[in-house]
Amino acid sequence: LLALTEMSSPSLKTGAYILIGVGGLTMLMGFLGCIGAVNEIRCLLGLYFTCLIAILITQVAAGLVIYFQKEKLKEELFHVVGNLIENYDPLKDDQENFQHAWDYVQARVACCGWTGAKDWENNKILINQSMTAYPCSCSNSSKDLQVDSGFCALDVPANGTATSADWPVHEQGCMDGVEKWLKDNLGIILGVCTGVAVIELLGMILSISLCKNIHSEDYTKVPKS
Repeated sequence: LLALTEMSSPSLKTGAYILIGVGGLTMLMGFLGCIGAVNEIRCLLGLYFTCLIAILITQVAAGLVIYFQKEKLKEELFHVVGNLIENYDPLKDDQENFQHAWDYVQARVACCGWTGAKDWENNKILINQSMTAYPCSCSNSSKDLQVDSGFCALDVPANGTATSADWPVHEQGCMDGVEKWLKDNLGIILGVCTGVAVIELLGMILSISLCKNIHSEDYTKVPKS
């Protein structure tokens, strides 16, 4: 889903840029902290401590924003995915990365569309084909397992038209699938977040302790010539 944020709303784009910024700051912070510890430079250790506090506050703030704005995020993702599905075209090279990302989500989560397979009835290509094809990444048929993108042909009914109800696809929408995955793995996610927070707190404690134990030279005691 993160790959879709580039074509999404400003708030999701901002969140993605914040994550990139935090990642870059973490790398720089680790480098400065290492130099400060090896060479016993109090300034760098203090900067390392400050950066850790900033990152921890940012992570807590991001978690609170996601929790309290989850309904708004759902709505924004609904519009983003809806627009992607409506304009999905395997022949469009400029949208290839986004389309492959969504195909991957549908195949891995075993879902179809954001709320269900009916979302794909808005796709322009499928409308032109009278719904006689369906997205391969949605398929629950063993014969389509080797194809995870584009459209697969449906056995055309006698009247030459079909609906999403006739497709051999997963009934579950990806919104429900992602929520189910998050609930099933909630313990692991919380454990990882707690572990990261504990490591950051330990880093803060060790850096400030080392900083305090580094003694500055007292030049007032140097004999005057």
